[in-house]
Amino acid sequence: MGKDVIIACDFATAEQTFAFLDKFTDEKPFVKIGMELFYAEGPEIVREIKNRGHKIFLDLKLHDIPNTVKKAMSVLSRLDVDICNLHAAGGLDMMRGAVEGLTRPDGTRPLLIAVTQLTSIDQQRMENELLINRPLAEVVMKYAANAKEAGLDGVVCSPLEASKVHEACGSEFLTVTPGIRFADGPAGDQQRVTTPAKAREIGSDYIVVGRPITAAEDPVAAYRRCVDEFCSK
Repeated sequence: MGKDVIIACDFATAEQTFAFLDKFTDEKPFVKIGMELFYAEGPEIVREIKNRGHKIFLDLKLHDIPNTVKKAMSVLSRLDVDICNLHAAGGLDMMRGAVEGLTRPDGTRPLLIAVTQLTSIDQQRMENELLINRPLAEVVMKYAANAKEAGLDGVVCSPLEASKVHEACGSEFLTVTPGIRFADGPAGDQQRVTTPAKAREIGSDYIVVGRPITAAEDPVAAYRRCVDEFCSK
């Protein structure tokens, strides 16, 4: 599977989003639509971005009882997105229901991946706030194994965990990794971070990059730098 850079379009409005995407005259980057933009603009923002030729990762992180997630995924299956996700913490039945709901009558569906632990969570927070007293890496591996067992295509994880996920779940099991920062940039509010080049070495399949691109003085140049560092062999 070819590697790719996904730009996190974490904007508040469609106007801001399209003003950003209009900067890309020679490329059609893969984009992530998260909760802020989707809740502000609804499904129409997905359709418009897709019509412009972009691949889309719809990052809504569903987490509810199995039947509710199944029905919600059935609705999302009507949007022509490329990747959807949910929280692995919802358990096996929820994830299996999500696969069933996302699958269209013709048998096709977007890729479905599970969030293991948010990159804003470190060992101390996991223990003190979530009362999970197992090592973070062990929790991530268990959630990844559950996702594979439920029939999902991969996980969202820290790039620092990508190689171990592949070791445990196979090379075809996708790792989509946020927490990407340039070596000369700030870490922001994420705890488990690395550079695009290091993510490539570790084995991430996709990297999700937000502010290092969207807040850059020259977003197109920053995107191209990410592609060069991550996708080069």
